[in-house]
Amino acid sequence: MSIRLRHVAAVNPPTHEFDVLPDTAELPFLPLEAVWPGDRLDTTRRQPKSAVSSGYTRFREGDILLPKITPTFQADRTVIVKGLEGGVGAGTTELHVVRAGPDADVRYLRYLLSSKKFLDEGEASMLGVAGQKRVPDDCLRDLRVPVVDLRHQRAIADYLDRETARIDALIEKKQTLTQRLSERRQALITAAVQGDIGPGAASRGDGVRWVSTRLKFLAAIPIRNGLGESGRQDDPAWPRYIRTTDIAGPRSLRDDVFSSLPPDTAREAMLQQGDIVMTAAGATIGKSLLYNSTELACYAGYLVRFRARSDVDPRFVSYWMESLPYWDQIETGKVVSTIENFSASKYQNLFISIPDLPVQHAIADYLDQETACIDALIDKINRQIDLLQEHRQALITAAVTGELDIPGVAA
Repeated sequence: MSIRLRHVAAVNPPTHEFDVLPDTAELPFLPLEAVWPGDRLDTTRRQPKSAVSSGYTRFREGDILLPKITPTFQADRTVIVKGLEGGVGAGTTELHVVRAGPDADVRYLRYLLSSKKFLDEGEASMLGVAGQKRVPDDCLRDLRVPVVDLRHQRAIADYLDRETARIDALIEKKQTLTQRLSERRQALITAAVQGDIGPGAASRGDGVRWVSTRLKFLAAIPIRNGLGESGRQDDPAWPRYIRTTDIAGPRSLRDDVFSSLPPDTAREAMLQQGDIVMTAAGATIGKSLLYNSTELACYAGYLVRFRARSDVDPRFVSYWMESLPYWDQIETGKVVSTIENFSASKYQNLFISIPDLPVQHAIADYLDQETACIDALIDKINRQIDLLQEHRQALITAAVTGELDIPGVAA
């Protein structure tokens, strides 16, 4: 026997606790980048009620928050709101709210919303254009709840709390290891692009000149923003439309997503091999990509493009954009509001220290070789993390659907 979620929980219900607050009251505000499972939920941002009283999602302590938009939905960032100062908050419209009723265990429902079966159903039900698809309310309201007995729900939730905690602890250890490797990688890059180690250090002994200048003086054309999304499709015959979410790393694009713009539109912001694009808005400000392909592509409006002069190695600049001096300037210069931003003019005025072209080549070659070993180890650990996460999801799916024998739950 199963029932639909709408019979045991409210989907996107009104939050009366919000309505009675004075307009001057400050309350937690959640942009999408703050919504993560468990203790990673970031409720530190605050906004006055008057600023979020219209056009935002409202929730209260104990609610389940479920990102509705691709690709965040597929990433399973569903979370139960806990420790909410004041007991009520507001957030992005890209969230669904599920509020458990008296006949449902909120932990069980949260696990149900993380099951592979639901995530597959949700993805299949998405509405909208490519890259902007969303899970509709009805997908949640009509979701089948396989276990309806409250005692059994609690037993399943208790079991999954214990078992997922063990898996999560192991995942956390491996993530800590990748973090330390990433920090080691950044320290290596920082030292190399500053001429403290490798070919740069040798060049200083040879009297090679290092010049401190602004990024705009190394550009062949003005650093500028890209294009809006008008006319965007997923036509493989059109130039690829690169967005922040397409960037997998400083030198790689995701291969599981693709969107494009009509050639006439894309012409205004076409990329060349060796161009670098950087994020100008959102939680990933400063994130960059060295475009190393000959395939036709353009870039989005919330990215900015740097095209190097002929006497500048874009690989050197790309590595510098991974260094601590670069990130220190990003952190100092970004504007923090509901959506963080870092304008093209600010990118133009970043300071960079750079040697003559032959030394740039040598430093980039050196870092290509040295970072490859670290990257291979990080990739190996990330594959192990992926396997653990797949096991975790399979365990949750089997438990919430009744396919797994659990102590305290009748077969």
